[in-house]
Amino acid sequence: MTTLKDISVTDTRYVKVLDKGFVGLIDHMGSDDAVVQAARVSYGTGTKKVREDRGLIRYLMRHEHTTPFEMCEVKFHIRLPIFVMRQLIRHRTASVNEYSGRYSVMTDEFYVPKTIELQSTTNKQGREGLYSKAETSGFQDMMNDMHTKAYETYEQFIEEDMARETARAILPVSNYTETYWKCNLKNFLHMAWLRMDSHAQWEIRMFADAMYGLVEPLFPAVCEAFEDYKLNAVRLSSMEVKLTKVIFGDYMENWDDYITDWYEMPDMSPESVEKAEKRICKDFGLSKRELEEFKKKWE
Repeated sequence: MTTLKDISVTDTRYVKVLDKGFVGLIDHMGSDDAVVQAARVSYGTGTKKVREDRGLIRYLMRHEHTTPFEMCEVKFHIRLPIFVMRQLIRHRTASVNEYSGRYSVMTDEFYVPKTIELQSTTNKQGREGLYSKAETSGFQDMMNDMHTKAYETYEQFIEEDMARETARAILPVSNYTETYWKCNLKNFLHMAWLRMDSHAQWEIRMFADAMYGLVEPLFPAVCEAFEDYKLNAVRLSSMEVKLTKVIFGDYMENWDDYITDWYEMPDMSPESVEKAEKRICKDFGLSKRELEEFKKKWE
């Protein structure tokens, strides 16, 4: 298995991610011009001005005409913890070949987070609030002890000629794995949109950020359009559209002014705000969580 020591510090194709992982963009096919060519099948390279090419790419992205983006591909070499790999593999449009613990001995390197957070009280998939340095250090020591014990047991199983495919079952999902991951540009950007989102797990975001950072210089116009119309855009449900029309149709003010004026609130006390927001949810068919998400979209 490839380690960080095996990657040349001068190889600009690779970037370090987490404590012992990396991402390398080892190959790609196409460019902004290839997307334009695919969209204008009767034209060749250079027949349109750069400004017009950029406008076409932005039109394609804005209206989700995605086939031209599928004409380009990116291929990565990635080393990442198994639990992060399990999130990346969910993007089934990619072609993937992963290091096999059936044929080869697994690495003795494991991921240990630098910071450890508490479970979120409002999101079953999220974190919130940090442990103290002393508590974090204690948890990290426990993780390292567990990793050492698990790998020593794994080595013992291997020495006793246990099948590798069985022996690996003792190893935790913090164990590092390695993969080659290839995807067309359209589906890569969809992965980036989901995994670079603030709601995604921090570790997969670090890999998605690194992957995107390597792709962006190769497809600058495509990535610019992606950021403007997808990554940094706001999507609204039909209920949110109705609420937005009411707010911005008559009031170009902030949220507090809106609920105060429309719901005749006597004050901005927590009780009054809660009462007004309950009525908003009822009037526009929103759940409490949907209303909170709507407000965050405008922060």
